[in-house]
Amino acid sequence: MKHFGFSIFFTIVCLAISAYWGYTHGPEAGLQTMFSALTITAILAIMEVSLSFDNAVVNASVLRGWDHFWKMIFLTVGIVIAVFGMRLVFPIVIVAVTADMGMLEVVKMAVNDPAHYSAKLMAHHAEIAAFGGSFLLLVFLNFFLDDGKDTHWFRWLERRLTSLANVPAMSVFIALIALLIMAMNVEEATRLVVMMAGIWGIVIYIGVQVLSHLLGGEPEVDEQGNAVGHDTNGAPTGVIKAGIGGFIYLEVLDASFSFDGVIGAFAITSDVVIIMLGLAIGAMFVRSMTIYLVEKGTLDAYIYLEHGAHYAIGALAFIMLASGTGVHVPEVVTGLIGVALIVWAVIASIQYNKRSESQS
Repeated sequence: MKHFGFSIFFTIVCLAISAYWGYTHGPEAGLQTMFSALTITAILAIMEVSLSFDNAVVNASVLRGWDHFWKMIFLTVGIVIAVFGMRLVFPIVIVAVTADMGMLEVVKMAVNDPAHYSAKLMAHHAEIAAFGGSFLLLVFLNFFLDDGKDTHWFRWLERRLTSLANVPAMSVFIALIALLIMAMNVEEATRLVVMMAGIWGIVIYIGVQVLSHLLGGEPEVDEQGNAVGHDTNGAPTGVIKAGIGGFIYLEVLDASFSFDGVIGAFAITSDVVIIMLGLAIGAMFVRSMTIYLVEKGTLDAYIYLEHGAHYAIGALAFIMLASGTGVHVPEVVTGLIGVALIVWAVIASIQYNKRSESQS
């Protein structure tokens, strides 16, 4: 309970604010709108948790190598960025930049004319999907395209992916092919901007890797001078462990996940206050789950949990890229795919542990 105590308190506060907002705002404000606001806020919170549970697993795989200082930075500054920056400020920035409007003007539009604000944001869904999809696809690929990885869940697939790790820049090649396929299926007028958004997703992923390497120190080497030890993202040990580089990596990863949640939220309601409150609750619980997984050693106890999370990330990446071309996948389906893969991974891990115990 200690891991989720603050999240529960935060949830109660957000629900109280949601109830007040629903009761006092709108042409038909009253008890009915209050209960409606509470219901939608709860739905958005559950949706955000289901969409981002795999995010918590990947966060934990990175965070477990950090010292106490950077863990606290992740839990304080990181939460502020995740809750307010990515789920409130960033969508406003997107509308302000693309619509050539001032930030204050966009905020007023979001509060006073949410339907118009929603339309402005949704008009750039393809670019958002290209950026987030490209970044998440590289997270997925670089987990499996790792010649130092010797733990395989689906052996027939993962061994073949591991063998491709010797091909230089294979993950970037696959990501660019996926981006080209997406760009060829969008309207010609938006093709260039969609391509640029996807390329920025790839550039930022690689840039964070470079920054993490520069700030994280040199990798360990064996007697022959070869790098040894890999983290769960395919990078040498120490590259994404702690420090500014690792912190930026987790925040960009969270941003990529939040895109899908923000876009999905507007399909449920156009009230930006309710959206922020619901997604903030979900983001807070994801942070709590991350710390819980780290401190309980869950990743070590369930050997395939990271595999399941990265398969879920891969599925989300392809769904985002497809959604940019007009293919609609309900958010419920997206969330269920992630949860199903993680549950499957846990069950497979339990079975693996039982087999190991029986053989020992």
